[in-house]
Amino acid sequence: MIDDFQGKTAVLTGAGSGFGLECARIGASLGMNLVLVDVQADALARAEAELKASGAKVLARQVDVSSEAQMAELAQAVQATFGAPHFVFNNAGVGSGGLIWENSVKDWEWVLGVNVWGVIHGVRLFTPMMLAAAKADPTWRGHIVNTASMAGLLTPPNMGIYNVSKHAVVAFTETLYQDLRLVTDQIGASVLCPYFVPTGISQSHRNKPANLADEKPTQSQLIGQAMSDKAVSSGKVTAAEVAHKVFEAMREDCFYVFSHPKALGNVRSRMEAIVAVENPPDPFLERPEVGVQLKAALRSA
Repeated sequence: MIDDFQGKTAVLTGAGSGFGLECARIGASLGMNLVLVDVQADALARAEAELKASGAKVLARQVDVSSEAQMAELAQAVQATFGAPHFVFNNAGVGSGGLIWENSVKDWEWVLGVNVWGVIHGVRLFTPMMLAAAKADPTWRGHIVNTASMAGLLTPPNMGIYNVSKHAVVAFTETLYQDLRLVTDQIGASVLCPYFVPTGISQSHRNKPANLADEKPTQSQLIGQAMSDKAVSSGKVTAAEVAHKVFEAMREDCFYVFSHPKALGNVRSRMEAIVAVENPPDPFLERPEVGVQLKAALRSA
């Protein structure tokens, strides 16, 4: 249970937009010190200006979370400025679709670099700092939140590269939770699994590094991009609402955080098929028209 956020420090990756920015706004309203991390300089600058204007103490750093060296420099800066962070939001993520055999090595390097290695670096670098702070003070409390996706619990077609990365984050965070429980009662962990929420995720190719962005998208990737744009932009649950759910989860030490709990029916179907040793169920059972549309588009490509 965590009920005091005043004066505590939070590190937030992907803080320039979406869930990261909304969590930072809540943090500012609670009197927290904020470490804002994003790869997009203009979005980061806007977030920094807004949150400083609200009165928060802010350290802003432009960082590629897939880079071990840049993340190590970030950790050193956090330690020097605020000490060990109480909260770490490994939130930065990118999206990419297409038929799984059509994803290039560069596609895999980009998505796994940000979505998986970004989380790995955040946990690997900040957890020892948090454990040291907890050991020195029995009243110290902390929490780590890793952003996965419902795609980390499901396997929707034509977005396998994203599914793989988010399944990795779910497994990683479940293991982190268990590992922390072995060594401390003072640090918790949660995994955020949003469904379709209007954020910048469907346009994340805008930040794809030049050395990984020189390939022409395949037809299946273009189809996937169009469907993702439509689904994300039509989402009814806002990023701000999801951010409030994250803070509720930290207060209550709740591990799984869902933006759309009703979507868990699809997760149940998948798990039941696994336990029953059945073939994977139809992912479009509740929205058959989407499956028909996708199949028609891919077969006519």
